[in-house]
Amino acid sequence: MDLATWTLIALALTATVEGLTTINSSNVTKPSFAIDYEGNQFLLDGKPFRYVSGSFHYFRAPKIYWRDRLRKMRAAGLNAVSTYVEWSLHQPKLDVWKWYDEGDLEYFLTLAQEEDLFVLLRPGPYICAERDLGGFPTWLLGLVPDIRLRTSDTRYMRYVRIYITEVMSRVRPFLRGNGGPVIMVQVENEYGSYQACDIKYMTELRDLFQSQVGTNALLYTTDGHTDRMLRCGMIPEVFGTVDFGTEANVTQAFETLRLFRSKGPLVNSEFYPGWLTHWGEPYAKIDSILVAEKLDEMLAMGASVNLYMFYGGTNFGFTSGANTGPQYQPQITSYDYDAPITEAGDLTLKYYRIKKVLEKYLPIPNITLPLQSSKGYYGPVVLEQGLPLFDPYARAVLGFLKANRTAPPTFESFDERLALVLYETYLPKNRTDPGVLRVSFIHDRALVYEDNVFVGTLSRAQGLKTVSLTQPYTRRLGIFVENQGHVNFGSEIHDFKGVGGVTLNGQPLTNWNATGFRLPEMKYDNIFRANSTGENLNRLPQFFYGLFTVVGTPLDTFIDTTGWGKGFAFINSYNIGRYWPAAGPQMTLYVPALTLVTGENRVDLLEFEYVSKTLTVQLQAVPK
Repeated sequence: MDLATWTLIALALTATVEGLTTINSSNVTKPSFAIDYEGNQFLLDGKPFRYVSGSFHYFRAPKIYWRDRLRKMRAAGLNAVSTYVEWSLHQPKLDVWKWYDEGDLEYFLTLAQEEDLFVLLRPGPYICAERDLGGFPTWLLGLVPDIRLRTSDTRYMRYVRIYITEVMSRVRPFLRGNGGPVIMVQVENEYGSYQACDIKYMTELRDLFQSQVGTNALLYTTDGHTDRMLRCGMIPEVFGTVDFGTEANVTQAFETLRLFRSKGPLVNSEFYPGWLTHWGEPYAKIDSILVAEKLDEMLAMGASVNLYMFYGGTNFGFTSGANTGPQYQPQITSYDYDAPITEAGDLTLKYYRIKKVLEKYLPIPNITLPLQSSKGYYGPVVLEQGLPLFDPYARAVLGFLKANRTAPPTFESFDERLALVLYETYLPKNRTDPGVLRVSFIHDRALVYEDNVFVGTLSRAQGLKTVSLTQPYTRRLGIFVENQGHVNFGSEIHDFKGVGGVTLNGQPLTNWNATGFRLPEMKYDNIFRANSTGENLNRLPQFFYGLFTVVGTPLDTFIDTTGWGKGFAFINSYNIGRYWPAAGPQMTLYVPALTLVTGENRVDLLEFEYVSKTLTVQLQAVPK
């Protein structure tokens, strides 16, 4: 054959191969990922499915512990994890976003998938979760003081749209329809428990989520198991679920759900194996046998269940919230929750009893886990007296001033998330002694000073709104206010902090200077070792510091503040949280190993009220 003939044959063969390649490529079946339901059964990728999930909020544990906690959940037999997404964490300021460290949501979702767990995502915008302001950023209150949270208020919805769009842009690759672990996305949170009952708001929110999620995950709501809660909380075209604990009648709770949603799987989105704790009350405890029995009863009915919490963790820094019932009730730093996995990541009897129930209904993976991680005992640490918080040097480093205000400004009017503000003014020269100082508004607790001499306490929780001024001829009044946590649940979440309506013998006091103190993530280094006053505390807030040594690899430990009054604790500048042994029940604060280093370490206390007689804290291996 000549060259022309060979060329024609070669071209024909090439065309044939290319055609075969095209045909084969088009016939390849791509994986089909989907979550839906039919009748009373979930369908995952077209097959019958049900989940038993556990709540674990990634922001309540150091990032390096996320895999450990997730693996322990999977080892118990859970096949899903439920987590909130906290707006205030991810958008701490209007123009600032945080998606790293404890805010690395994408990493958390990646780990969940690697540990063979599906994800129930609860992005809010309101989450409650016993977090400060229910997860809302406080700048919302500062930016629009009369904002109507959790309603169709256009000013509120403007920021909600920005937030949800940003969150879902990061979550989208992890949705089930895209091959990811996120099978369900919650719209708002327990809206039926809120007084607004704004159907327009919930519809707008549904449409916003629908535009972001499409059919790639199932939208759902969660509400209490009462008629009123379900009527206000459920949304057309969104899958409705209920929540209840061990005290509820399971059959009746699900029957109430059926009045509003006649078809679809039964779901308890928050089954409580434990409960939260406020300062001044005993630790909440729920019997593990009762938890196991109720769980077994629900699973026998074919229900899907999420255990809230399976791992609770810690409200580090100033992130804990408060309730009003009707009295103001701030929550403790620990969020152990009497959960199956403890605050420090240890497995409890409750964990094993739940696992035994799950063995009846789900395959249990073969994952070997240690019974308990090692804890460090680093002994007593004697603290030295550092600078008073009101010292000019400490004010210059930590404080920032709002001057000459007619009325005391709220915490939220500062461009910072604050736990402490000192309000100061000068008393009238013609005052009458003794005088009665009265406030119409105190959120939440304050120490009152005349020329730096303590004269009394104001307290929202205790209803204390008056103080007698007994120092003759004093000129300067100081009201040192602590934000103990914005309300996170109910009708009082529009919770501004500070003091207001201040009068002396009925006459209004004006011309206020307000000093806010930046404490979270503050790097103290050694600035408070020098210039120690050597004076008694006298209820003037003061820093105390001490050094201790860690030999070998640092381990988790607990700092015992028994004998001290009330304040904040820092380890190597890391804000461990609030302590208040006088109120209890929490006496120790959890210290993750990652806050420690091999060798010399430092502990700082900012103490408000009184000092331990021994000037000592204890770093011990067990909590109390």
